[in-house]
Amino acid sequence: MEFIIKHWLDIVTTVLGLAYIIFEYRASVWMWLVGFMMQSLGIVLYYQKGLYADCGMEFYYLAMTVYGYWKWVHGSVRANNDSPLQIRHFPRKLILPWLGIIAVVWFAIYLILVNFTNSNVPIADSFTTALSIIGIWALAHKYLEQWFIWIAVDVVTCGLYFYKEIPFKASLYALYVIIAVFGYFKWRKMVVETS
Repeated sequence: MEFIIKHWLDIVTTVLGLAYIIFEYRASVWMWLVGFMMQSLGIVLYYQKGLYADCGMEFYYLAMTVYGYWKWVHGSVRANNDSPLQIRHFPRKLILPWLGIIAVVWFAIYLILVNFTNSNVPIADSFTTALSIIGIWALAHKYLEQWFIWIAVDVVTCGLYFYKEIPFKASLYALYVIIAVFGYFKWRKMVVETS
């Protein structure tokens, strides 16, 4: 019982995270509601564990959750078409700009963590945060390739969370890697080709 009391936030956010990834795999709009609850609790969990970049990232996730829900329900490829957003490919013209953004954000967050916090994992924490900024944006736009971003994030986060003694979330991220691979293939079958 003491173990459960000590890890209750980890357990609850893990259960919500499992529901979240299942809804994402199914391309279900319910993912956004579950994500909002998970991220709200994640703010507390990550702050307590000294994962300050992850904690700050949850505020961004909350905003992107509202945006993603709206985009999935009301967005479309064509601005004057109010139909639900379809799964599509990440535009090639955005790859280099977004890689540049990832590098700049990674470095900026790393500097903040090193200079203004007691983080003992600034490289990994800032990396997963920077990559996640693009990942959640790509997910909100229903880009197929968002799954590749999450695979990279999930692998690093799994190791990071085991190191930071968040075992349930760490195990969840290991499972995320597997689900993300299957999610990619499922979404690939649902891609809508756009010009």
